[in-house]
Amino acid sequence: MRAKKGRKTYFTPEGKVALMFLKMYTGLSSPKLMEHLNGNVHYQLFCDVRIDPMHPLTNYKLLDDVFSELARGLKIQQQQEILARAWKPYMKDLDTMYTDATCYESEMRYPTDPKLLWEGIEKSYEIMCTLSAKLNVHRPRTKYVDVEKANLSYRKRRRHTKVQTRKLTRRLLNLLGKILKETRTLERENAGAEKLLTVRQKSDIEIITRVYRQQKAHFENNNPRESVKDRIVSISKPYVRPIVRGKEVKSVEFGAKCNNIQVDGLSFIEKLSFNAFNEGTRLPHCLKMHRKLFGVEAKKAGGDASYAGSANREYCKDRGIQTSFVKRGRPSLEKKENDIIRNELARIRATRMEGSFGTQKEHYGLKRIKARTKLTEILYIFFGIHTANVVQLVRREVNEIAQAA
Repeated sequence: MRAKKGRKTYFTPEGKVALMFLKMYTGLSSPKLMEHLNGNVHYQLFCDVRIDPMHPLTNYKLLDDVFSELARGLKIQQQQEILARAWKPYMKDLDTMYTDATCYESEMRYPTDPKLLWEGIEKSYEIMCTLSAKLNVHRPRTKYVDVEKANLSYRKRRRHTKVQTRKLTRRLLNLLGKILKETRTLERENAGAEKLLTVRQKSDIEIITRVYRQQKAHFENNNPRESVKDRIVSISKPYVRPIVRGKEVKSVEFGAKCNNIQVDGLSFIEKLSFNAFNEGTRLPHCLKMHRKLFGVEAKKAGGDASYAGSANREYCKDRGIQTSFVKRGRPSLEKKENDIIRNELARIRATRMEGSFGTQKEHYGLKRIKARTKLTEILYIFFGIHTANVVQLVRREVNEIAQAA
């Protein structure tokens, strides 16, 4: 028998994209955005939807479903090629490109080993208790209450010595190992126990087990400076990795590292990854992407000191590209034309590129990204960057019209 068709989609494909731009522009949560959409006819016109005042939207999950659908279908490079073609007639200086990298941080607390282990203990203990109740067996004995009191006492202290931290970490590891062992025993001794756990609970147990193995090995090595491969810093966001930035204010950031290129003030994503990478090796890829987006060869390129390696210098020299890299060797007494261009490229890169990062983070929701999944977080970054681009283009058009009048 043929399945019945569902109701017609509420938003058109264009309306869904417009809704995502509207969310990043306003910075509203889904419930608040739904309220504004119900009462603001301008928002409805922008999203190509008509909402009856007598029958307004009541379930904000509808908007979340739209965002999830967009996240699953997002193809960054293909979408950026479409945007570049649309914006190209309004852009100038297409032969000049700037590049830099930044980290768009995820909304999460600062992770420490005791915090991460205790979070894993709470979740795994709850799963063990739920499984015991469903199997109608006694809950395995653990020292959960004792360790909970010790953890609370530790958290109340303003300062923690290394001895106190190591002592608590040992107790947390022992308790977490005990809980995971008892949970596996319950699953092994009772047929069909795995079916009693939800997909989310199975995923949490798998992530917590990986965290336990990482933390156990790190604790036994007793080397605080040891680099842990693919280190998990959040159980709810296991895809997030620590990104070492080496800045004075924040030496480590937690989120997606993004290498952007900028042409005429508009930014485009060259590479986005939740794992750390060396942006200094990305300059040839940036130049190729620039040519692909705009169809012209870059004659000038600006980047900070991390891009000024020998390989990049040779690459640009062979292709006749003027860069902002500091000239090697002794400084010349006479300033040549190339020196003036170099200084101007460095100045513009420092103001425009760094300024664009600040604008995206402060005004378009990219300072602390409040997303629950990896795909949604990438979606927010993509639309946050390009919402800033759209607003900049609109302001240019308004200024040009005002000047012409």
